[in-house]
Amino acid sequence: MNPAFSVVIFTVVAGAAQGMVVALALASLAGLALAPSFLCTALFVAEALLLVGLGASFAHLGRPGRAWRAVLMWRTSWLSREVIVLPAFIGVVGLWWLALYLGIDNGMLLPAAAIVMAALLWYCTAMIYACLRFIEEWAQPLTLVNFALTGLSSGLVLTCALAVLGGQPQLLQAFGPAAAAVTAVAGITRSLALRRNALLKHKSTLQSATGIRAPQLAQKSMGMSAGSFNTREFFHRAGPASMKHVKRALIVLGFALPVALLLWGLAAASGMAFVLAWAVQVPGLVADRWMFFAQARHPQNLYYQVVS
Repeated sequence: MNPAFSVVIFTVVAGAAQGMVVALALASLAGLALAPSFLCTALFVAEALLLVGLGASFAHLGRPGRAWRAVLMWRTSWLSREVIVLPAFIGVVGLWWLALYLGIDNGMLLPAAAIVMAALLWYCTAMIYACLRFIEEWAQPLTLVNFALTGLSSGLVLTCALAVLGGQPQLLQAFGPAAAAVTAVAGITRSLALRRNALLKHKSTLQSATGIRAPQLAQKSMGMSAGSFNTREFFHRAGPASMKHVKRALIVLGFALPVALLLWGLAAASGMAFVLAWAVQVPGLVADRWMFFAQARHPQNLYYQVVS
């Protein structure tokens, strides 16, 4: 598949915002003493990230003015459900921030609702891809696992970085070990998915795609005289060497190096290590999401497999 930059940005920033909101909600439900000003600032950052993600999703539409129609198929479409859940989640986070800003005691209602909405959004977003059985790289349980764990990892790391900058050591002590553990598990499950997809033997073949039953079949051209939607939308044009570099970058920058920095921060009580872990993880997660789309092979590529 040809990764759309707008979707890459949306899934990365929205996932981080969800993870951070979950961390803040858990801290609030556990009675962790957080400065109200810090909690307001953190929720404002999360809301800003969600709005950036929402804007990126609009950029992916051919006609943004008709975006409202996306909700009409909510009974059968996971994309429609995501379109409903995302604004609802943004609204819950906004209400939580407003209640804190106005000094209104909301008890446990809004933090609990935020956790539920974040989980629903992860599920809807992941199922958009996991439900497509003809794209075998996505149609697997690890798709949902990786969306949730990667988002939770990035959110926890961002929360720890903000705790350092905002002078909240109690939050760092509470979620520092969790950030390292979740990031390590996320890296393991993502590596398993990458390995599975690399060794995947597709059910569709060149013979079944073209209808030619010859035992040995080789395609020398893309099947048409000029480019089309098919050749633009479903080909990323990155060579095997580039794919290996991206794969190495996502593993090292997205998971391995952040875990090492988080462990260093915990062992040496270094707040800067948590900030560095977040700065390193961001480009790694962008590479990870790009790889998620680029590694997926649409069956139509068996027919248009040579672009010349």
